[in-house]
Amino acid sequence: MPESLRAALQGPFGNAPATNMVEVAVRLIAAVLLGVCVAGIYRMTRNREDVAPTFPVTLVLLSALIAMVTQVIGDNVARAFSLVGALSIVRFRTVVRDTQDTAFVIFAVVVGMAVGASQLIVAGVGLVVVGAAAVLMRPRSRRPAADPVPVVIHLRMGLGRDVEGAVGATLDEHLTGRRMVSMATAKQGLSIDVSYEGRIRTSGAEELLVKALNRMEGVQGVELSRRPSGDD
Repeated sequence: MPESLRAALQGPFGNAPATNMVEVAVRLIAAVLLGVCVAGIYRMTRNREDVAPTFPVTLVLLSALIAMVTQVIGDNVARAFSLVGALSIVRFRTVVRDTQDTAFVIFAVVVGMAVGASQLIVAGVGLVVVGAAAVLMRPRSRRPAADPVPVVIHLRMGLGRDVEGAVGATLDEHLTGRRMVSMATAKQGLSIDVSYEGRIRTSGAEELLVKALNRMEGVQGVELSRRPSGDD
C-alpha cells in the first residue's frame, strides 16, 4: 500500500487490527465455494418444486457474509456483542417453509464461520459429513400423481369413415381406460355420432386432444366434457 494512502488511513482507522488483504480474499472465496457446495447439496436433497429460486443463492451469500463477520469479530468480545446487537434487527421477510431449510441455513452459517475463523479443515470435513447425511436421509417418497380426469368425448364423423381406424390411435395416446359408450347416425344418415369415455392421461391435456381430433380428416365436430369421478 502506498505510504501516502497508509498515512491518510491511520487517522480514522488507526485502531483497526492489521489485516492481510490476500488472506481475507482467500477466506471469502473459500466461503463462497463451500457455500456453493452447501447449495448444491440442498438442491440434491429437495424436490425441484419445493426449491425457491432465491434460496440456494441465499445459502451462498450467507456463507460469505458470516465469514466476513467472523473476521471482523476476531477475538474481540466487545465487538462480538456489538455486531450481535446490530444484526439482531435483520429479519427474514419470508418464513422458512420447512425445518430442513432451517437446517441448511445453519449449515451455511457454520461453514462461513469456520472459514472466517481459519478453520478450513473443520469446514471441509463438516461439509462432507453433513452433506453425506443429508443425501442419505433425504425423503424417498414422492407426491402422489393427480388422478386422471374422467371425460366423455362426442365425435361426429362423415358416413363411410372407419371411426376406430381414424381416431383410435389418437384417443389411446391421450386417454386411459377408453371405451365406446354409444353410436348413432345424424344429419339424416349422412354422419355418425360416436361417444367415448376414458380418463385423460396428463392433467391439462384436454385441449390438446380436442385440437388433435379436430384436425383429422372426416371429423366434423368434437365435444369433450368432464364427468364426476363418482360416476365410474
